[in-house]
Amino acid sequence: MWTLDDLKSDRDTQITAICIGFFLIAFPLYFSVAASGVDGAAGLGGVRDYEVSGELTYVELASGGEYIADGTTFDIENLHTDAIDGADDMNIVGVRLTMTYGADDETNSGGPTCIGPAGGQSQADTISGATEHAGFTGSADGQNGGQGGSHSAEAIWYNDSMIGVVSGLSESEIVDQIDAMGAGLGPYTASVSVTAEAGNAPGPGCSRSDDGEDVSYVVELIVFDYTIAPFIEITDV
Repeated sequence: MWTLDDLKSDRDTQITAICIGFFLIAFPLYFSVAASGVDGAAGLGGVRDYEVSGELTYVELASGGEYIADGTTFDIENLHTDAIDGADDMNIVGVRLTMTYGADDETNSGGPTCIGPAGGQSQADTISGATEHAGFTGSADGQNGGQGGSHSAEAIWYNDSMIGVVSGLSESEIVDQIDAMGAGLGPYTASVSVTAEAGNAPGPGCSRSDDGEDVSYVVELIVFDYTIAPFIEITDV
């Protein structure tokens, strides 16, 4: 508790009192001005600086594994948000197909003479994935090589650059760019293709073969939870 003498003589007390007085005046004034710029149609704030924060989460739509023969495509079936509890309440802004595969499993035949340089070298297979929803598509290729691997194909339908301080837009304009408004509901498609390569076998009577690849897959909905707040820059008093 301060006394009048403290306010007259103690510099730290004076500075603290000035800061408290500033915020008691500045904050109500700021929000009063902010309220005057409310977008009447949407009940959201007008054009000013906003702080946009958000978090991405992933909700599994389907998963499994399949041996995919060389030159063929495996279609992942029955992909629909009806299978997800509470999907109507999610801000679904994209879909991700992740593929995982082991090392190249081509075989080398021809007997004991087909070892070392005579047996040649294997060649990586190419695993391709594609996914689509409502005209938004994503695709990506990956190769297994000697250690196997994993890669993803992703399609999004929101502005993922709208994180941090956003200037020159109204709150409703920001929402239009980061909220799917139910556009993520409905059916999805996803597929995985394999192009197998058998490498080379220069030795006499040696040969290599590769009929396909075992691929595990996960299809996930991308959900974006966000908050928008007026940006207030606090500077030293």
